[in-house]
Amino acid sequence: MHRVAVTGLGAVTPLGIGVEAFWTNVLAEHVAVRTITRFPTDGYASRVAAEIADFDAAAFVGVKRLRWTDRFSQFALAATRLAIEDARFRVAGDGTQTGVFIGSALGGLAYADEQHDVFRADGLDAVRPLLAISVFGGAATCNVAMEFGIRGPNVANGNSCASGAVAIGEGFRAIARGEIRAALAGGCEAPLSPLVFGAFTVIRAMSTRNDDPAGACRPFDRNRDGFVMAEGAAMLVLERYDDALARGARIYGEIAGYGLTNDGYHMSAPQPEGTFNALAMQRALAEARLEPAEVDAINAHGSGTPLGDSGEAAALRIVFGDRTPRVPLTATKGQHGHALGASGAWEAVLSLLAIERGIVPRVVNCDDPDPACAVDALAEPLLTAPRVVLSSSAGFGGINAALVFTAPTG
Repeated sequence: MHRVAVTGLGAVTPLGIGVEAFWTNVLAEHVAVRTITRFPTDGYASRVAAEIADFDAAAFVGVKRLRWTDRFSQFALAATRLAIEDARFRVAGDGTQTGVFIGSALGGLAYADEQHDVFRADGLDAVRPLLAISVFGGAATCNVAMEFGIRGPNVANGNSCASGAVAIGEGFRAIARGEIRAALAGGCEAPLSPLVFGAFTVIRAMSTRNDDPAGACRPFDRNRDGFVMAEGAAMLVLERYDDALARGARIYGEIAGYGLTNDGYHMSAPQPEGTFNALAMQRALAEARLEPAEVDAINAHGSGTPLGDSGEAAALRIVFGDRTPRVPLTATKGQHGHALGASGAWEAVLSLLAIERGIVPRVVNCDDPDPACAVDALAEPLLTAPRVVLSSSAGFGGINAALVFTAPTG
């Protein structure tokens, strides 16, 4: 098994474009959640989201590719370019030793929603000719492969809100097993359209704290009432550790373990006991050859839903036992919202930056911690550099993914 280093990070988020803007605004405790401006929300129970207002796709994507990509692919292309530039990475040879792994819960569904309105209003001739190749789930991975000359494995997954973490885990495994030498891995999501957003409103999954957008998402808080939808992407450059050392690359950290399970319980609610979420974490730690006592910090999924946070806390109690209330825990969705498939990738970025920069962000909006959760939701930033961070992701359909990141050791 080959060790796997992370040498580049790229992020497109409501808190800023680029890793430095994202990190700076997380530490400054800025909140990107606002009343939705993208479309009218009359009659919607939830009317808040974390939109990206300043994204210029033309700054990252060539004119030709702009014509056949929608927003979700453009986010992925931008985050990939930023990650490659950050890593000073070049795709080697004919590109067959590099792969692309991207998770997206919904793919181009929002763009299809938009074009369906065009179809209903003006007929088929008015629909974008390239709609079919813009919205399928693998469009982002394929566009990244073509843009950057990558001809190794190309894997898109739609594993709901865990899909970004799953993509990183699968990229890690492919390198660790020796199938490839490098990978671009992460998640992207562009879900903010009237029908897609409305569908999540109908199932009452999102916060209705419309009079207080900045306080709407409240991870592990007693008064949490749902998640806040967001959009964006993050991509990581993964390489064989020896290759990264040989070329003198900056190494943010190492991916040491990955676990993946399914509750087999319910499409929209986690198993309350957290058994299989815990199993994903345990498998990731076992692959990393680490004990729970060696984990310095947890980057929780922390979506701010009543059932989700409770189930995750139950899982943490299985993994960490009596130590659970003393393991520092961060959850940043209160600031940047929940971008479904992109969220696990954002949290991977933040986990690695916490290791590299020696600070773990606090949990914004957890003003009244829920005693039933009994986790150490950080009320102040942790100023001790963690050497081991466990990052947890979960999603509809009972999917659970966990990643273990460790400090580079040379």
